[in-house]
Formats: sequence, C-alpha cells, structure tokens
Amino acid sequence: MWEYMERRAMLCAEYIVQTGATVRECATILGISKSTVHKDVTERLREIDPGLHRRVRKILEKNLAERHIRGGDATRRKYSACKKRCFDEKTSH
Repeated sequence: MWEYMERRAMLCAEYIVQTGATVRECATILGISKSTVHKDVTERLREIDPGLHRRVRKILEKNLAERHIRGGDATRRKYSACKKRCFDEKTSH
C-alpha cells in the first residue's frame, strides 16, 4: 500500500474517533470523497492498525444505527422552516 494512503487512512480514522463524525462529515472536512473515506477506514485501516479499526467500526455502526433519526430530524427542520416562511408570506400581504 502507498504511504500516502496509509497516512490518509490514519488521519480519517483519528478524526472519526476524536469527533464521532460520519463518513460524510469526515470526507467534507478532509476534502476527499465519501467512498475514499469508507475504503480507508473499513479496508485499509484493518491492515494498518487493527485496534484503531475496531474503534472506528464501532463509531460507524453507531452512526449507521442513528441514520434514520438524523434523516427524520432534517426533514422536520426543512418543513418547519417552509411552514414558517409560508406563514410569513401570507401575513405580510
């Protein structure tokens, strides 16, 4: 494996462990694709540091289990903002 890939995998893993970030959040912060982050922390990290791989996997499993809750919250915020905006438009006329 290339050295830069190992460094990137370690960087992704350390960020996820420190912050509890999702793959998407990690990818955004590091400026790389979600699929690269996922491959780094699920496949490459297993070879580099098995202990860190286990810790990252636990966080990713937790994030996966909570994914439906985050989606519901985002939808609720979206429609709540829309409802407020529509109400403001009706009352301003």
